[in-house]
Amino acid sequence: MKKSFLLLAIAATAIFSSCSLDDPNTESQNNNGFVANPDNLKGDINNGTVTLNPALTYNLTGKLQVNDGATLVIPAGTRIEASGGTQSYIAVAQGATINVLGTSTDPVVMTSANANPAPGDWGGLVICGQAPTNKGGSNGETATAEVSDLTYGGAITNDSSGSIRYLRVEYTGANFSATKEFNGVSLFGVGSGTTFEYVQSYQGSDDGIEFFGGTVDGKYLVSTASGDDSIDFADGWSGTGQYWYINQGTKAGIEGSNNGDNGYATPTTTATLKDISIVDTGSEGALYIKEGGGHWTASNIFISGFELGIKIKDAATDPAANANIDNGDITFNNIQFSASVTTKSQYAGANNTYLVEGTNQGAGNGASAPAWTNGWTVGLAQ
Repeated sequence: MKKSFLLLAIAATAIFSSCSLDDPNTESQNNNGFVANPDNLKGDINNGTVTLNPALTYNLTGKLQVNDGATLVIPAGTRIEASGGTQSYIAVAQGATINVLGTSTDPVVMTSANANPAPGDWGGLVICGQAPTNKGGSNGETATAEVSDLTYGGAITNDSSGSIRYLRVEYTGANFSATKEFNGVSLFGVGSGTTFEYVQSYQGSDDGIEFFGGTVDGKYLVSTASGDDSIDFADGWSGTGQYWYINQGTKAGIEGSNNGDNGYATPTTTATLKDISIVDTGSEGALYIKEGGGHWTASNIFISGFELGIKIKDAATDPAANANIDNGDITFNNIQFSASVTTKSQYAGANNTYLVEGTNQGAGNGASAPAWTNGWTVGLAQ
């Protein structure tokens, strides 16, 4: 009799738990005790899987960190509103997983909780993987992320930090100091096993999206009205960027570096860039080859609304970047400059074939927003 009563109690508990997960008014809790409180979302997810409830709006009040072995799942339509300034950000540590499951009609939105939102209201999204970077060394050494203080880097090129699709981050870029602030999305040593596509950074106060080493590809990316550069890559990033639509940025449309401390550092940044539109004036040009630059193979690049197309410092100031163009390791074939571009390139070396001009559509629609941005982005003229 006692055994039968116990079995009935266990069954009742299972039924209750199942029903409570379907209740839009309940918190999300995993089997290791972390509670995703919609009114006070913060803390460390150390084990198991936490799935947020898309029927709720979550108030991010501090750091939400997913640690090694744990998974955070964010379903389509979930909205996270941050109210904690610099202390509010989402971080994914090495060995952890984040799955953002947005759709074109129901994206996941991470934004400010302020009634009058503004750039810099909160931190942003930080993901740290185990893929190579040249920041710590050339043999799989690790480094420390400039925001979150998490370790990143390693030797696992196909490392996976999960899947991020149809995500919009807004009003990010809270700063610790005049020289240290969050980007919209920061990818530190993220590996090629990670899916990163259909992501927009909107109205961030620093860079929109930045790749710090790693091997992850970025596809269907949008950066709108960033306060600094729109999309950056550096520190040995080896990946493909395809279908990027960049507009209204403050400084460079795309800034590509090898290493700020050593332009010759290895592994060398190796970027394949294709099908990209860079639109509207920025003070540092549409493309900035910087700090060694690395190796770029770029095609179907469309530039409009800039006075300067390609920025690069002189050979005495940045010898590694100039040498990469001299040696044919940075090429643009083809690239289209609109009539607004009065200086196509600042490169003054001997390689006069490193860029080939042509007529193309960039991200899909020239200066106008491409069709693939419909439904899930904001601030674009369709």
